[in-house]
Amino acid sequence: MSVKILVYLEQRDGEIKKQSFESARKGVQLAKELNGEAVGLVIGNDIKNLDALNEHGLENITHFKNASLQNYSSTAYSKIIADFAEKKGANVVLLTHTALGKDIAPIIAVKLRAGYGADCTEIISNDGTIHAVRPVYAGKSFLKFSLSSEKTVLSIRPNSVLLNTDGYNCQVKVTVTELNEDELDLRARVTEFVKASEKLDVAEADVIVSGGRGMKGPEHFKLLEEMASVLGAAVGASRAVVDAGWRPHGEQVGQTGKTVSPKLYIACGISGAIQHLAGMSSAKCIVAINKDKDAPIFQIADYGIVGDVFEIFPVMNDELKKVIG
Repeated sequence: MSVKILVYLEQRDGEIKKQSFESARKGVQLAKELNGEAVGLVIGNDIKNLDALNEHGLENITHFKNASLQNYSSTAYSKIIADFAEKKGANVVLLTHTALGKDIAPIIAVKLRAGYGADCTEIISNDGTIHAVRPVYAGKSFLKFSLSSEKTVLSIRPNSVLLNTDGYNCQVKVTVTELNEDELDLRARVTEFVKASEKLDVAEADVIVSGGRGMKGPEHFKLLEEMASVLGAAVGASRAVVDAGWRPHGEQVGQTGKTVSPKLYIACGISGAIQHLAGMSSAKCIVAINKDKDAPIFQIADYGIVGDVFEIFPVMNDELKKVIG
């Protein structure tokens, strides 16, 4: 089965987001396996870091450019992507399962009359058919599925594709297509992005240090912030902590917060309610610190420390500073 794969590359403030490099890599992998072709698409105004894609194998990229496209527009972006997919004869569209991806992927699927698979942690080919894996039942199980539709739209969970393998270097060729204002469907658009803080977003972080009710109060999160500073990590929180007003909602990890897949997740004073596990159980390595040896978090942890977080954390911070410098 020969396929044409279209990879949508998400940008913010004129820079391709790191998660889109994963989509690019996965699109190239699938194209090689299925004897097909992968092409990229980015929408915006001036894009600063397209050369960064040289390391991910996606050779041909089309940049649809207009000043009004600098910020996201669900109506304009979805029309551009669907129209381009039709023009290129793409039968697979790949996006990242970010806030933007969650919003736009179903719209594109409807426009293309395509099947839609969301939040995929793995996408593989087998006997010419694309299969995907996604978590179900709040992360307690994983579903392997394939779509019988002629066209498919798949969104990839961030941090689920490895980027550290060789053999993907290329010279990216960018085709710029200038669009006129009257060609754009701008009925809905974002006028401004306002950052709540300059802190690293848990949804994009490779390392997360997360705290729960076991931290006993907002003042004790300075321990987590200190470790996060040493590790270059983001600080996360359980729903109970956010509901209590100890931490902002943007840091909440879980079914009603953000779903994360970091390389390292350190859970401090978090018992492991199923809603929290649903948001972080796909982390590559989980370290749990809790006084309760029967806490559910230990069932999925790669490393567990039973003890008082206020005794353990200062020692860990001191040792990490010695090692990392």
